[in-house]
Amino acid sequence: MDLAAFIRDVPDFPKPGIMFKDITPLLAHPEAFAFAVDSMVHWAKEHRVDSIAAAEARGFLFAAPLALRLRVPLIPLRKPGKLPYMTTSAKYQLEYGVNELHMHVDAVRPGQNVLLVDDLLATGGTMAAAAELITQVGGNVAGYLFAIELSFLNGREKLGNHPVHALLNY
Repeated sequence: MDLAAFIRDVPDFPKPGIMFKDITPLLAHPEAFAFAVDSMVHWAKEHRVDSIAAAEARGFLFAAPLALRLRVPLIPLRKPGKLPYMTTSAKYQLEYGVNELHMHVDAVRPGQNVLLVDDLLATGGTMAAAAELITQVGGNVAGYLFAIELSFLNGREKLGNHPVHALLNY
């Protein structure tokens, strides 16, 4: 299936000069969305994964069905003030600003292999912060998995030597 046919380009969003890759047409097509999740499951099964962590909000859309299919815990990585228990945090750069991720301090057991999932790899800042959260509490990064990679932004450079896979590359 050609997943690229279900990705819409939206120019100048969220600010001028950004070409936003909109996944909502993919989500609106159940067969395409299922194909994307199935492809992610196939890749993840080739790696040792004890749990899946995803950054809000679009990362949750892929991580939740992936975690269910793999029968592993899902770890939400959220913006400040969104998690009800004690958290640890890491700041990161977006291609258009600065943000911060939080995770419950007990979300990852020491030595646990965590697959980091998001809808899009751009500059790598979000997932580098996610990896920092995982390692802060003694977890291991099992790899990174994305629906889309904007390879011209060189985000992989921030992700170290862990396996990285994207279903689509631009």
